[in-house]
Amino acid sequence: MTAEVKDRSAEAAKASVDAERAGKHRGRARPASGFDRMATAVVIAFGLLWLVPLLWALNTSFKPEEETTRLPLTWAIENPTLDAYLGVINSTDIVLWYGNSLFVSVMVSTLSVLVASMAAFALSRVPMAGKRFIFGAILLGIMIPSQALIVPLFQEMQVLGLLGTYWAVILPQVPAAVGVFVFKQFFDGLPAALFESAQADGAGWLRMWATIAMPLSRPAISAVAIFTFVWSWNALLWPLLTLNDSQLMTVTVGLATVQGEFGVAYAQIMASAILGALPLLAVFLAFQRQIVQGIANTGIK
Repeated sequence: MTAEVKDRSAEAAKASVDAERAGKHRGRARPASGFDRMATAVVIAFGLLWLVPLLWALNTSFKPEEETTRLPLTWAIENPTLDAYLGVINSTDIVLWYGNSLFVSVMVSTLSVLVASMAAFALSRVPMAGKRFIFGAILLGIMIPSQALIVPLFQEMQVLGLLGTYWAVILPQVPAAVGVFVFKQFFDGLPAALFESAQADGAGWLRMWATIAMPLSRPAISAVAIFTFVWSWNALLWPLLTLNDSQLMTVTVGLATVQGEFGVAYAQIMASAILGALPLLAVFLAFQRQIVQGIANTGIK
């Protein structure tokens, strides 16, 4: 009996040592391979391609107008000033346009999340014939350029009498095929036992969507909401065609219509571009963890 206990103790000690060695081995940093270095270099190169123009626009926006046209071009700012930003703010309705863009983008994000999640839940959990065909048809919508739908959408809004209103901008942006795809991938990964138990308790599909699927889908909700918010905020062509009242214009449309008035005032042009992109930068910085988590949990690698 004593020998058996000693053998078990020896085996346990050996297993502990092996586990400790394995942990140390896993904790060691793997030496970077040639592919890792190349991938890092490519990421840095693309990051610089995006970052340098942004930094140049920011740099130019703080220069006096006479410095923006001086040759040779230089990053140095002799007399930094906020005149360009004050000129844009004082000569435009940018504060009002910010409010318009915020309202439109929030409405588009909210309605897109509701519509896309309901469609995805039906395709993922509700038994019906032709689900694969319907899902494939929805995904084909990603391949259709939005510019190809401008004429029929414009005619539709004209018939409905919505031209010149916020709804003409909001409604066409609500259907989001990408949102349906993201939600369906997430719903497919939820345990079927949750819905089977709810069905046994007499819950309907709408209740299961509201009380089970949506509370568990916060990463997907965050990803879809943020992406649709950004797409709606950046939209230019469609709001430009449907909004003719300066009091209803979004910030992208408003700045695009007044940039011609700046002439060769490069500092004000750059300042207006920075002001238009500033809210999006704030959104990404504030919700970057949710964006990454949402993409990772929906199978988009």
